[in-house]
Amino acid sequence: MTQPHQPKERHKELVQLLNAYSYEYHVLDKPSVDDAVYDSLFSELKSLEQQYPSLITPESPTQRVGNELKDGFEKVAHTTRMLSLNDVFSKADVEAWLKRMNKLLPGVHHEFFADIKMDGLACALIYEDGKLVRGVTRGDSFIGEDVTQNIRTIKNVPLRLRETAATKLYLQGRTEIRGEIILAKADFTALNENNRAQGRPVYANPRNLAAGTIRQLDPQLVATRPLQFRAYDLLRDNPAEIATNLKAYQLISELGIACNKQASVFSSLNEVMEFIEYWDKARHELPFNTDGLVVKLNNREQFAKLGVVGKQPRAAVAYKYAAEQATTVVRDIVISIGRTGAATPVAVFNPVVVAGTTVQHASLHNADEIARKDVRVGDTVVIYKAGDIIPQVESVVLELRPSIAEKFNYEKELARQYPELEFVRKDNEAVYRVRGASGPILLKRSLEHFASKGALDIDTLGEKNVQALVDAGLVKDLADIYTLTKQQLLTLERFGEISANKLIAAINDKKQPILERFIYGLGIRHVGVQTAIDLTVNFESLNGLGNATIDQLKNVNGIGVVVAESVAAWFADEDNNRLLQKFEQVGVVPVYQRKAGNLAGKSFAITGGLERMSRDEAADKIRAQGGEFKSSVGKDTNYLVAGKNVGAAKLDKARAYGTTILSEEELLSFLAG
Repeated sequence: MTQPHQPKERHKELVQLLNAYSYEYHVLDKPSVDDAVYDSLFSELKSLEQQYPSLITPESPTQRVGNELKDGFEKVAHTTRMLSLNDVFSKADVEAWLKRMNKLLPGVHHEFFADIKMDGLACALIYEDGKLVRGVTRGDSFIGEDVTQNIRTIKNVPLRLRETAATKLYLQGRTEIRGEIILAKADFTALNENNRAQGRPVYANPRNLAAGTIRQLDPQLVATRPLQFRAYDLLRDNPAEIATNLKAYQLISELGIACNKQASVFSSLNEVMEFIEYWDKARHELPFNTDGLVVKLNNREQFAKLGVVGKQPRAAVAYKYAAEQATTVVRDIVISIGRTGAATPVAVFNPVVVAGTTVQHASLHNADEIARKDVRVGDTVVIYKAGDIIPQVESVVLELRPSIAEKFNYEKELARQYPELEFVRKDNEAVYRVRGASGPILLKRSLEHFASKGALDIDTLGEKNVQALVDAGLVKDLADIYTLTKQQLLTLERFGEISANKLIAAINDKKQPILERFIYGLGIRHVGVQTAIDLTVNFESLNGLGNATIDQLKNVNGIGVVVAESVAAWFADEDNNRLLQKFEQVGVVPVYQRKAGNLAGKSFAITGGLERMSRDEAADKIRAQGGEFKSSVGKDTNYLVAGKNVGAAKLDKARAYGTTILSEEELLSFLAG
């Protein structure tokens, strides 16, 4: 009969097995058993230790969480300084770094080691004969704080280093592992969502939360946070035991500690730059936040020879990607009406570079979000890019708030900015919407305008056809018309073979619309035909217009603050940005036609009835010749075309401005050249 395991033997086996499972899970990312298996064995270990307390050892997985620290953290001196790195931002900076090293080590071939720079809290783990004895923060690089009790709660930190044939040497004496304490993006998001659901405060970013958690005096609280440790260096009393940084990473992993699998060795600077450029695009796919890469010499003897200047080693640099956060001042909060009638607030701020691009506005989502963050005009705010794409306001720097900054009154602003509209906010909804205007109603109006003669002038896409397409669910936004098929149209009563072919052809004919007509067709508030032309002339592309600052928009002749902010708000709206992306996906490419004609630089207005053409036709002909058409006479109007039944007062006003008065025939002569 098989004898049952003795408690001491069983305890040892459970500890070894659970530590092995932990290594598979946290380091190899290849668990061999289900979580339930680990939990069951862990439960058995706890039960065994409760029954036989004398079996408990410091490296047991049950001993991660200690008691609350009553007297704070003890200060600890680092045996070797925890240095920081010089930042570089371009290939030229990296080349200059290499040139400096070559000057100090002439004729030496350099091999480079590069790794992702983690955005966390730097920390050192000290092991004596393989057992974790201390965890110390970076501090001032000379002296840190002893946070061992909290470090022990981090599940992927082994309480005892893993023993293999390759690691035996490093289980003797002192082994120091340096790395970053981080919080994965997914864990951070889940934590915030849980807090939000329970009405508790949400955290600003993973790094601050990780750093703040490690400095908590209660290990029980620390244990509830899903922190991770990622190593980047291994130190021994005898440096010769670790010849290269690649060797250090291999040993770190073998010892049972997680390090980045993206780290690589390169033989040339060009290879390093290719690595940098790749991760500039791919870094958002990483499970943790990063703001760059660390590049250093792989040979640790060369590294040591180059020495240290101040707090930075000569043989390593931190390549920083374009900042993903920046501060700026809110100049205004404007409200944009989307295609569903939703009123979306947009913060308009001084232009600032975030993640390599200049931004000047960001959605504030809804009234509740403004109230929660308490964003006010005049506030200094922190801007970041969600997914490196969409600008967002993260928080307000309250210490810099002006004394005159007033709390944003959402309903008052709706009434001021849209005096002709009425808004309603339903119970349990965060969004204000235009009363009496549902999404389908607004979409029909928008599509009719988009297809109208002044805009894209899409033949046969009139009111009745628009209504049929929207009601049938075939069109859910403006760009959807370009995806229509004849088969879809034939399912509707209004369409036969000929009419379906005609509409499809008319729509496809406007896949390269004239830019000013496309801008006008988008239905941006306060942007009429002439304003669309003025914007086109000044910015020459949709991207140029979308990236224009408030000041640049105001510099366009005839455009004031109201129009400028309306345009900025439209391009800041996330729904509108998705619509523009969809236009691009379906092959719609607005074309800028540089105006060159004999009317360039001349402005015209028309009053009274014309006999040979309509007013709209005359306006189109004037614009086609490079002239500017104005709806009324002003001081800057060069010519007034006087048709039939013109009152004397209008003619007197034109003469007072010095405007030349033309007949319809004289206008035709102008147009004929």
